[in-house]
Amino acid sequence: MKQVYICHDTVTGICSALYDAWKEARDQEAGIELKGRIQQRLFCEYREVAESERKSAVLQRMIKRNLGYNTYWDIYHAILSDDDEKAEVVFRMMQEARKIEDSTRIMEHLGNPDVARVFELSRRVSNEAHAYKEFIRFRELENRVLFSEISPKSQVLTCIAGHFADRFPLENWMIYDKTHETFLIHVERRPWKLVRGETLNMDAASRVTEEQRKYEELWRGFFNSIAIKERENPRLQQTHLPKRYRREMTEFS
Repeated sequence: MKQVYICHDTVTGICSALYDAWKEARDQEAGIELKGRIQQRLFCEYREVAESERKSAVLQRMIKRNLGYNTYWDIYHAILSDDDEKAEVVFRMMQEARKIEDSTRIMEHLGNPDVARVFELSRRVSNEAHAYKEFIRFRELENRVLFSEISPKSQVLTCIAGHFADRFPLENWMIYDKTHETFLIHVERRPWKLVRGETLNMDAASRVTEEQRKYEELWRGFFNSIAIKERENPRLQQTHLPKRYRREMTEFS
Protein backbone atom coordinates (compact mmCIF):
# COMPACT_ATOMS: atom_id res chain seq x y z
CA MET A 1 0.00 0.00 0.00
CA LYS A 2 1.33 3.44 -0.94
CA GLN A 3 2.45 5.55 2.01
CA VAL A 4 1.33 9.20 1.94
CA TYR A 5 2.98 11.62 4.35
CA ILE A 6 0.99 14.67 5.52
CA CYS A 7 2.82 17.85 6.53
CA HIS A 8 2.43 21.61 6.96
CA ASP A 9 3.25 23.91 4.04
CA THR A 10 6.49 25.20 5.56
CA VAL A 11 10.15 24.47 4.83
CA THR A 12 10.48 22.58 8.11
CA GLY A 13 7.27 20.65 7.53
CA ILE A 14 8.06 19.60 3.96
CA CYS A 15 11.69 18.76 4.72
CA SER A 16 10.53 16.62 7.66
CA ALA A 17 8.13 14.77 5.34
CA LEU A 18 10.90 14.31 2.76
CA TYR A 19 13.14 12.95 5.53
CA ASP A 20 10.56 10.36 6.59
CA ALA A 21 9.70 9.41 3.01
CA TRP A 22 13.37 9.05 2.07
CA LYS A 23 14.14 7.00 5.15
CA GLU A 24 11.18 4.64 4.79
CA ALA A 25 10.28 4.55 1.09
CA ARG A 26 13.17 5.79 -1.03
CA ASP A 27 13.00 2.70 -3.27
CA GLN A 28 9.24 2.67 -3.70
CA GLU A 29 6.37 4.92 -4.61
CA ALA A 30 5.34 7.35 -1.88
CA GLY A 31 3.29 10.51 -1.67
CA ILE A 32 3.56 13.77 0.27
CA GLU A 33 0.45 15.90 0.80
CA LEU A 34 0.11 19.35 2.35
CA LYS A 35 -2.24 19.65 5.31
CA GLY A 36 -5.50 21.28 4.29
CA ARG A 37 -4.96 20.45 0.61
CA ILE A 38 -5.15 16.65 0.69
CA GLN A 39 -6.54 14.82 -2.31
CA GLN A 40 -7.81 11.46 -1.09
CA ARG A 41 -6.65 8.49 -3.16
CA LEU A 42 -7.53 4.81 -3.13
CA PHE A 43 -5.14 2.17 -1.77
CA CYS A 44 -3.10 4.69 0.21
CA GLU A 45 -2.17 4.80 3.87
CA TYR A 46 -2.06 8.33 5.26
CA ARG A 47 -0.03 9.40 8.27
CA GLU A 48 0.88 12.77 9.71
CA VAL A 49 4.56 13.67 9.90
CA ALA A 50 6.14 14.58 13.23
CA GLU A 51 7.91 17.76 12.18
CA SER A 52 11.25 18.78 13.67
CA GLU A 53 14.13 21.13 12.95
CA ARG A 54 16.51 18.16 13.31
CA LYS A 55 14.87 16.22 10.47
CA SER A 56 14.83 19.32 8.31
CA ALA A 57 18.51 20.06 8.95
CA VAL A 58 19.56 16.45 8.24
CA LEU A 59 17.58 16.38 4.98
CA GLN A 60 19.05 19.69 3.82
CA ARG A 61 22.60 18.56 4.60
CA MET A 62 22.02 15.35 2.66
CA ILE A 63 20.80 17.28 -0.39
CA LYS A 64 23.80 19.63 -0.30
CA ARG A 65 26.23 16.73 0.07
CA ASN A 66 24.76 14.46 -2.62
CA LEU A 67 23.05 16.81 -5.07
CA GLY A 68 25.15 19.94 -4.65
CA TYR A 69 24.44 23.48 -3.49
CA ASN A 70 22.91 24.66 -6.77
CA THR A 71 20.37 21.82 -6.71
CA TYR A 72 19.70 22.52 -3.03
CA TRP A 73 18.69 26.10 -3.82
CA ASP A 74 16.47 24.94 -6.68
CA ILE A 75 14.73 22.55 -4.27
CA TYR A 76 14.50 25.19 -1.55
CA HIS A 77 12.86 27.68 -3.88
CA ALA A 78 10.51 25.01 -5.26
CA ILE A 79 9.37 24.24 -1.69
CA LEU A 80 8.43 27.91 -1.26
CA SER A 81 6.13 27.87 -4.30
CA ASP A 82 2.32 27.79 -4.25
CA ASP A 83 2.12 24.44 -6.06
CA ASP A 84 0.10 21.78 -4.21
CA GLU A 85 2.25 18.92 -5.55
CA LYS A 86 5.66 20.49 -4.92
CA ALA A 87 6.73 18.19 -2.06
CA GLU A 88 5.95 14.98 -3.94
CA VAL A 89 7.62 16.32 -7.10
CA VAL A 90 10.81 17.06 -5.12
CA PHE A 91 10.74 13.54 -3.65
CA ARG A 92 10.44 11.95 -7.09
CA MET A 93 13.26 14.16 -8.36
CA MET A 94 15.47 12.95 -5.51
CA GLN A 95 14.63 9.37 -6.45
CA GLU A 96 15.57 10.13 -10.07
CA ALA A 97 18.95 11.50 -8.92
CA ARG A 98 19.86 8.03 -7.58
CA LYS A 99 19.59 6.59 -11.09
CA ILE A 100 22.29 8.76 -12.66
CA GLU A 101 26.04 8.41 -12.27
CA ASP A 102 26.69 11.98 -11.09
CA SER A 103 23.77 13.03 -8.89
CA THR A 104 25.05 16.61 -8.70
CA ARG A 105 24.05 17.02 -12.37
CA ILE A 106 20.41 16.05 -11.81
CA MET A 107 19.12 19.50 -12.83
CA GLU A 108 20.59 18.98 -16.29
CA HIS A 109 18.10 16.13 -16.88
CA LEU A 110 15.22 18.40 -17.87
CA GLY A 111 13.76 15.63 -20.01
CA ASN A 112 12.50 14.13 -16.76
CA PRO A 113 9.12 15.76 -15.92
CA ASP A 114 9.84 16.00 -12.19
CA VAL A 115 13.23 17.67 -12.72
CA ALA A 116 11.64 20.08 -15.20
CA ARG A 117 8.85 20.83 -12.71
CA VAL A 118 11.29 21.61 -9.88
CA PHE A 119 13.27 23.84 -12.24
CA GLU A 120 10.14 25.72 -13.27
CA LEU A 121 8.88 26.16 -9.69
CA SER A 122 12.30 27.39 -8.58
CA ARG A 123 12.46 29.91 -11.40
CA ARG A 124 8.93 31.12 -10.66
CA VAL A 125 9.73 31.78 -6.99
CA SER A 126 13.07 33.43 -7.80
CA ASN A 127 11.40 35.76 -10.31
CA GLU A 128 8.68 36.74 -7.84
CA ALA A 129 11.23 37.40 -5.09
CA HIS A 130 13.29 39.54 -7.46
CA ALA A 131 10.20 41.55 -8.37
CA TYR A 132 9.37 42.24 -4.72
CA LYS A 133 12.89 43.51 -4.08
CA GLU A 134 12.05 46.26 -6.56
CA PHE A 135 8.36 46.85 -5.84
CA ILE A 136 8.14 46.81 -2.02
CA ARG A 137 7.22 50.19 -0.53
CA PHE A 138 7.78 50.93 3.16
CA ARG A 139 5.86 53.46 5.21
CA GLU A 140 7.00 54.91 8.51
CA LEU A 141 4.58 54.24 11.37
CA GLU A 142 4.13 56.43 14.42
CA ASN A 143 6.30 54.03 16.44
CA ARG A 144 9.11 54.65 13.88
CA VAL A 145 8.93 51.14 12.45
CA LEU A 146 9.19 50.87 8.65
CA PHE A 147 6.26 48.72 7.58
CA SER A 148 5.20 47.09 4.32
CA GLU A 149 2.46 44.68 3.24
CA ILE A 150 2.72 42.30 0.29
CA SER A 151 0.47 39.65 -1.26
CA PRO A 152 2.81 37.14 -2.93
CA LYS A 153 1.79 33.85 -4.47
CA SER A 154 4.86 32.09 -3.07
CA GLN A 155 6.50 32.28 0.34
CA VAL A 156 9.18 34.75 -0.69
CA LEU A 157 10.01 36.41 2.65
CA THR A 158 13.17 34.38 3.27
CA CYS A 159 14.31 35.12 -0.29
CA ILE A 160 14.13 38.90 0.18
CA ALA A 161 15.15 39.10 3.84
CA GLY A 162 18.89 39.35 3.21
CA HIS A 163 18.42 42.09 0.63
CA PHE A 164 16.53 44.40 2.98
CA ALA A 165 18.64 43.48 6.03
CA ASP A 166 21.74 44.63 4.11
CA ARG A 167 19.96 47.74 2.87
CA PHE A 168 18.48 48.81 6.23
CA PRO A 169 20.78 47.36 8.94
CA LEU A 170 20.17 50.26 11.34
CA GLU A 171 16.39 50.37 10.98
CA ASN A 172 13.49 48.59 12.65
CA TRP A 173 11.34 47.26 9.84
CA MET A 174 8.64 44.69 9.18
CA ILE A 175 7.19 43.09 6.06
CA TYR A 176 3.82 41.34 6.37
CA ASP A 177 2.92 38.56 3.92
CA LYS A 178 -0.89 38.76 3.82
CA THR A 179 -1.24 35.63 1.71
CA HIS A 180 0.54 33.33 4.18
CA GLU A 181 -0.02 35.46 7.33
CA THR A 182 3.70 35.62 8.09
CA PHE A 183 5.86 38.47 9.35
CA LEU A 184 9.46 39.21 8.41
CA ILE A 185 10.86 41.25 11.30
CA HIS A 186 14.17 43.08 11.61
CA VAL A 187 15.39 44.87 14.72
CA GLU A 188 18.27 47.28 14.22
CA ARG A 189 21.72 45.62 14.35
CA ARG A 190 20.15 42.17 14.80
CA PRO A 191 19.43 39.25 12.44
CA TRP A 192 16.01 39.09 10.79
CA LYS A 193 13.46 36.45 11.79
CA LEU A 194 10.14 35.01 10.63
CA VAL A 195 7.08 35.09 12.87
CA ARG A 196 3.95 33.01 12.26
CA GLY A 197 0.73 32.65 14.22
CA GLU A 198 0.37 36.35 15.07
CA THR A 199 -2.34 38.76 13.92
CA LEU A 200 -1.61 42.11 12.33
CA ASN A 201 -2.81 45.11 14.33
CA MET A 202 -4.56 46.98 11.51
CA ASP A 203 -5.03 50.11 13.59
CA ALA A 204 -1.33 50.41 14.46
CA ALA A 205 -0.32 49.57 10.88
CA SER A 206 -2.44 52.45 9.54
CA ARG A 207 -0.97 55.10 11.84
CA VAL A 208 1.78 56.74 9.83
CA THR A 209 3.79 59.84 10.73
CA GLU A 210 2.86 63.24 9.33
CA GLU A 211 6.18 63.33 7.53
CA GLN A 212 5.31 60.03 5.88
CA ARG A 213 1.99 61.43 4.64
CA LYS A 214 3.79 64.38 3.06
CA TYR A 215 6.31 62.15 1.33
CA GLU A 216 3.53 59.93 -0.01
CA GLU A 217 1.77 62.97 -1.48
CA LEU A 218 5.03 64.20 -3.00
CA TRP A 219 5.78 60.80 -4.51
CA ARG A 220 2.30 60.46 -6.02
CA GLY A 221 2.56 63.99 -7.39
CA PHE A 222 5.96 63.22 -8.95
CA PHE A 223 4.67 59.95 -10.37
CA ASN A 224 1.75 61.70 -12.05
CA SER A 225 3.73 64.73 -13.22
CA ILE A 226 6.33 62.76 -15.19
CA ALA A 227 3.67 60.81 -17.08
CA ILE A 228 3.02 61.77 -20.71
CA LYS A 229 -0.63 61.07 -21.43
CA GLU A 230 -0.15 60.83 -25.21
CA ARG A 231 2.48 58.13 -24.77
CA GLU A 232 0.66 55.92 -22.27
CA ASN A 233 0.97 52.22 -23.06
CA PRO A 234 -1.02 50.13 -20.51
CA ARG A 235 0.00 46.83 -22.09
CA LEU A 236 3.71 47.64 -21.84
CA GLN A 237 3.23 48.95 -18.29
CA GLN A 238 1.62 45.68 -17.25
CA THR A 239 4.51 43.72 -18.78
CA HIS A 240 7.01 45.55 -16.56
CA LEU A 241 4.72 45.95 -13.54
CA PRO A 242 1.87 43.40 -13.33
CA LYS A 243 -1.29 44.64 -11.64
CA ARG A 244 -1.04 42.20 -8.74
CA TYR A 245 2.08 44.03 -7.48
CA ARG A 246 0.36 47.42 -7.50
CA ARG A 247 -2.07 46.82 -4.63
CA GLU A 248 0.43 47.82 -1.93
CA MET A 249 2.45 50.38 -3.92
CA THR A 250 2.19 54.01 -2.78
CA GLU A 251 1.92 55.48 -6.27
CA PHE A 252 -1.14 53.31 -7.08
CA SER A 253 -2.95 53.62 -3.75
